[in-house]
Amino acid sequence: MLAKKIIVQKFGGTSVANPERLLNVAKIITNAHCRGYHVVVVASAQGGMTDSLLKKAHEVNPNANKRELDMLLCTGEQQAVALLAMTIEGLGYSAVSLNAAQVRIESSKLHGNAQIENIQTERILKELARDNIVMVAGFQGINSNNDLTTLGRGASDTTAVALAAVLEAEVCEIYTDVDGVFTVDPRLVSTAKLLPSIGFEAMLELASSGARVLHGRAVEMAKRYKVPLHVRSSLKNMPGTWIKEDGDVEQLSVSGIAIDRNVGRVSVMGLVDRPGVAFEIFSLLAKEKISVDIILQSVGKRRDISFTVHSQDIKTTIGILEANKDKIGYVMLDTDEHLAKLSLVGAGMATNFGIASTMFEALYECGVNIKMISTSEIKIAVLVDEREVAKAANAVHDKFDDVFKNV
Repeated sequence: MLAKKIIVQKFGGTSVANPERLLNVAKIITNAHCRGYHVVVVASAQGGMTDSLLKKAHEVNPNANKRELDMLLCTGEQQAVALLAMTIEGLGYSAVSLNAAQVRIESSKLHGNAQIENIQTERILKELARDNIVMVAGFQGINSNNDLTTLGRGASDTTAVALAAVLEAEVCEIYTDVDGVFTVDPRLVSTAKLLPSIGFEAMLELASSGARVLHGRAVEMAKRYKVPLHVRSSLKNMPGTWIKEDGDVEQLSVSGIAIDRNVGRVSVMGLVDRPGVAFEIFSLLAKEKISVDIILQSVGKRRDISFTVHSQDIKTTIGILEANKDKIGYVMLDTDEHLAKLSLVGAGMATNFGIASTMFEALYECGVNIKMISTSEIKIAVLVDEREVAKAANAVHDKFDDVFKNV
């Protein structure tokens, strides 16, 4: 048993981007250590490092296999935690950096997007018992073949939450280059408000709808294991945003607005109205691991099915559908790669009437045309022209100004 409580801190790539930022982060970490916590730190690769490594891979082999890509990409996080450990040692504290193999962060075999299956805690607890500050490389795992895997872009958040869960940490602090979670991206909307707190459900919807403050899988895991999250700035001393069990924080009818610019629409037109046609389309896409978001189907003897995918999957999706045109039995395809999704999120939306009409009124008044609509109990999502998404976000945020004033 450890004598002190554990805190997990995660730092993003911009927070550790250069020696000055590393020193700033080291001071945050050692401050927590001096306050009487055992500190476990997860770091992402330094800003731009992952893209740089991908570029190098493409220069030597544009079709490099995913196992070798994982071997290469894992070096980014390992550099970051080693440099951070050295910086902390320079301040006079004991620190040790560990990669996924040394910790035994066990994952599935899927290279490029593996899932964490189990984490051994023995090595970390042994280092903490020696009063070391422990640095763990984020974004990576090790599979049953003892091969390094990566968990998907942005998944260092998931590493941090998983460690907080197995170590029964008091809190998982997510340090980033923004002040916390805002009602909308403050770079697009100057009147965006910082949320002091938000429930897991609403945060999960924001993350899955395009808000990039937190990785969606990390929020989902925090909700499952009841890990309190605290999103804070690594650059300024700000209160940040608490993400925790749903409660008083979700009395707001609307919590925030998320924007996703990486959206493409595909319309499969002239389908015969028969059982199984939708299954044929989406089972083909599922086999290639293409995720589908909004789906809309028309009525009539000849039907159209429109759906959205990530913009990077548009070409693959078109190729699959064209290769199976005779099997599916459609007349033509229509696509649009220049769309954005704007999502209005709030746990209280199901019991507050008029939210959808207010949102649509705001878009009408600013002259933005809606391409598609999707709704759930806590989200209303619309597709709009990508060039108009900033105007749309400002209009919708202004329309709900009275709600956001209460945050």
